[in-house]
Amino acid sequence: MRGEARVYKGSIETMEISVSVKGTFSSFRYRDFRLLWSGAFLSNVGTWIHNTALLWFVRETTGSNTWVGAVNMAWFLPVLVLVLWAGSLADRLDRRRLILATQTAMMLLAFAMGLSLQLRFTSMAVIIPLSTGMGMAFVFNFPAWRALIPDLVPREQMLNGIALDAAQFNLARSVGPLLGALILSAWGAETAFHINAASFLAVILALLAMHTKTPAAAVSGSTGKHIGEGMRVAFGESWSRNLLALLATFSFFGLSFLVLLPGMSREVLGRGSEGYGALLSAIGVGAVAGAPLVSFLRRRLRENTIMKATSTLFGLSLLAVAFCRDLWICLLLAFFIGTTSLMLSAAINTVLQARVAREMRGRIMSLYILVFQGIYPLGGMFLAYLADATSIPATLMVGGGVCTAAGIMVAAFPSLLRDAVSEGAASSREERGRA
Repeated sequence: MRGEARVYKGSIETMEISVSVKGTFSSFRYRDFRLLWSGAFLSNVGTWIHNTALLWFVRETTGSNTWVGAVNMAWFLPVLVLVLWAGSLADRLDRRRLILATQTAMMLLAFAMGLSLQLRFTSMAVIIPLSTGMGMAFVFNFPAWRALIPDLVPREQMLNGIALDAAQFNLARSVGPLLGALILSAWGAETAFHINAASFLAVILALLAMHTKTPAAAVSGSTGKHIGEGMRVAFGESWSRNLLALLATFSFFGLSFLVLLPGMSREVLGRGSEGYGALLSAIGVGAVAGAPLVSFLRRRLRENTIMKATSTLFGLSLLAVAFCRDLWICLLLAFFIGTTSLMLSAAINTVLQARVAREMRGRIMSLYILVFQGIYPLGGMFLAYLADATSIPATLMVGGGVCTAAGIMVAAFPSLLRDAVSEGAASSREERGRA
């Protein structure tokens, strides 16, 4: 029945409740979603404290943007190598147990990084292997996590649940960098790493308290065949290929600009770690604002329309940062970058997951992550190298210009994303056509 949530046996805890699809925060009506959201938020605050401290520590220790890009790449390089296998495992194994294992591994590695700094083992020969280890745990966590969210809410609430999950990550981004900057100034990077290790307990306890069942799928055949099925689904349609190409462009030239923020704060704006933390926080606050906005607009616009608008606005905002020399104006632009990036990624994520069956979502999300997170460190290395060779503003002009051009292209040629809509949107249009 329209206007009520459908409850699927085995995926959402049964409850006697009617859920309006119009509620901006309607996914919070589900107990397990609330539990996971809260635990993940606390854990991600710790993660952003860790990341802020790590990149600033590397920049101050080495004085090189390239080393910052290298450490960033060490975290995300396993995505390129292992994410397709991780997606297959997310469809083969119990997703909740897989996430528990990976969260525990990341907790131990964060503690090891803090201990290494306490013992004065601060060379990149120590930092990079530990970052790579955390990246390996992360890559097996992320596809399972992304595929788990639709299990916690009804199908009609999928975009809302995905957007709110992204919002908690970015709400943590708005808090964590500021806390990270304060912790850096007061106690040093090792304390930030220990705080991150402790924060993993929040999400581990939330996972243990969940009632939702996430059973392993009955899968036959080799891992290679299993992965191949996901590849054929993802690349078998032009709309999905174009979505992944758009996401790849923004990941490589746009979102990877985060590695330039330590140098942007120090060299361009004349600020210290506080300015760097403020820029990261502004991006996070913008993304938090983007979550309810994309849910609101989805009731009036198709996902592909949202993608066209947000991709162009993201590129223009990044291009404007290249000319910015005032911290407050840069913070405003960072806010717009956060808003548009969340809306774009949430819309793409929703369409990809809505168009496939539950048992395929882990593999589809592994491809999404391969493009979104796997290409990101390569872009970070490219932008960092270009910034050392030229300047940070010139590099931002390149990234912003490419993203703006990509946004204009998908808007000028509607056929590229014509079918990039969820089944719900397509069904609504068909019903309106019959009426």
